[in-house]
Amino acid sequence: MFQTYFITGAQGCIGSWIVKALAERGDTPVVFDRSEDARRLNAIMEPGALERVRFIAGDITDVAAVRSALESSGARRVIHLAGLQVPACKADPVAGAFVNVIGTLNVFESAKAAGTERVVYASSAAVFGAADADTPVKETAATEPETHYGVFKRTNEGSARVYFLDHGLNSVGLRPLTVYGVNRDAGLTSDPTKAMKAAVLGVPFRIRFSGATDFQYVEDTAAAFIRCADQAPEGAHVFNLHGETVEVERIVKVVNQNAGRDLVTFGGPPIPIAPALDDAAIRHMIGDLPSTPLEVGVRETMRRFTELHEAGQLDTSDIDSEISATH
Repeated sequence: MFQTYFITGAQGCIGSWIVKALAERGDTPVVFDRSEDARRLNAIMEPGALERVRFIAGDITDVAAVRSALESSGARRVIHLAGLQVPACKADPVAGAFVNVIGTLNVFESAKAAGTERVVYASSAAVFGAADADTPVKETAATEPETHYGVFKRTNEGSARVYFLDHGLNSVGLRPLTVYGVNRDAGLTSDPTKAMKAAVLGVPFRIRFSGATDFQYVEDTAAAFIRCADQAPEGAHVFNLHGETVEVERIVKVVNQNAGRDLVTFGGPPIPIAPALDDAAIRHMIGDLPSTPLEVGVRETMRRFTELHEAGQLDTSDIDSEISATH
């Protein structure tokens, strides 16, 4: 039986892939987003699938707007992705708190009022501080975030737990780290995807960090969110997501191999977040999840970028400075 899903931040990277997957299997995604710019959806979806999507424009910091939109959607399952990334939260912590913390509270308040079955929301591996890549971090590890963004995400996990304890509202928070793929164009960890796009365009690009990171193909990330929305048991759960822990040097090598020349370099300090996440808990609770190998995910991302470029539809606004520097 087909379902209706209420999705905040669905015009972003992970959200666009969730909308794509739901629409392609026949469900109805209801998109609640401040932006009416559908370029990310257009980059990965066919027109027929897009016809299944319903759009409601609104601001996540407006609780009345969120509640009205959720109630009018008729959705019983909520996937909450709206948020500001690490650089934006660093530049303006107050705005970051309004969107990431107050916005999440607005979603939970609205879900409680609407009698929602389950809320699946984007937490982040940023709740952890730096750690040794040799020891994958479990959910039970101490959370000592080193960014405002990480602090906000840790707060949301606590709020979700209280909503279950006080109101019985079921939830799942998922902690991805470096998600990559078409539409990943914001935040520090978007650099590897920007490098893939730059390589397709034939321009140099420098990834601004080094070391190892937990690297996950966006289609796999989207699948985990949907699986939790459909199957997670009662409670307030928080799960790590794990793709493949790889050195940035290896990512650069694979991108350059696909490009056929050395256009991508890297440098800078490692990301101050544990680079290896243990995902045994979600696999035990939810079952096997897709896990795309690095080489396959990079090749597929660059293939789609090439198709969009050849069709004159590739958005280069995220790397325009690099393009300008080469001309």
